Amino acid sequence: MSTFEENPDRVPDTGAVLERLREMLDTARKLPMSASVSINRDEFGVILDDAIAGLPEELREARWLLKEREAVIERARHEADRLIEAARVRAERMVEKSELVRQAHRTAEEIVDRADRDAAAIRHEAEDYVDRKLAAFEVVLDRTMAQVQRGREQLQVHVGAPTEVEAEEAPAEGAFFDQDG
Repeated sequence: MSTFEENPDRVPDTGAVLERLREMLDTARKLPMSASVSINRDEFGVILDDAIAGLPEELREARWLLKEREAVIERARHEADRLIEAARVRAERMVEKSELVRQAHRTAEEIVDRADRDAAAIRHEAEDYVDRKLAAFEVVLDRTMAQVQRGREQLQVHVGAPTEVEAEEAPAEGAFFDQDG
């Protein structure tokens, strides 16, 4: 039974679980006269299941970060629109007063420019934040993928190579050996 099945409210940390697999592989008993090691299949399977169970949570977190980025950008757009509308309203009021027409145009342009700069800055900050989070997540995923690949390669070595006992017990193909040819 996996740790995840014992406590379904706790999603395992995939990186930590993969580290446990690496430790299991590193501390496994070596088979004599071979590069192969002996690992308890059930125990390895349970830990691998925990790693798989942890992946969906990390993927949900990445999706959440993408949605959060969109929400931040949308809020920045709304704020920019609000600032621009406020600038227009203010400019219209100022235009109504003939002696302040020139000042109104200048002020309106400044407000619009400031709103555009503020919106661009907010958008840029939101994109930087999401990019940093995604980069950190990419590093975790790259490490995870590398660990999984190393584990699979190790498993391929174990699965593909017969043990000495299997090699000795296997019947020779073409039981008859003709030296002459």
